[in-house]
Amino acid sequence: MSTTTRTTVIANFIVNEFHGGDTSLAIAPEEDLLGSGLVKSLEMMRLIEFLEQEFSIRVEPQEMTVENFISIQAMDTFVERMGG
Repeated sequence: MSTTTRTTVIANFIVNEFHGGDTSLAIAPEEDLLGSGLVKSLEMMRLIEFLEQEFSIRVEPQEMTVENFISIQAMDTFVERMGG
């Protein structure tokens, strides 16, 4: 799967699941999701579960770091590194 496709899939999940499908919401790939309030800390677990299912990867506890999940771009890089 291409980077563009992965980032679109992740962004769509965030908009649909956490923001009621608000089509006016545009999330830049490098935007800080936690700092901006786009994803709350409890929602992050749902997002990680989605990534595991959607991209057939396994996220180990030690991999659940801010660096891997701070932005859509960071998640895309992580998923690609994990073979998803």
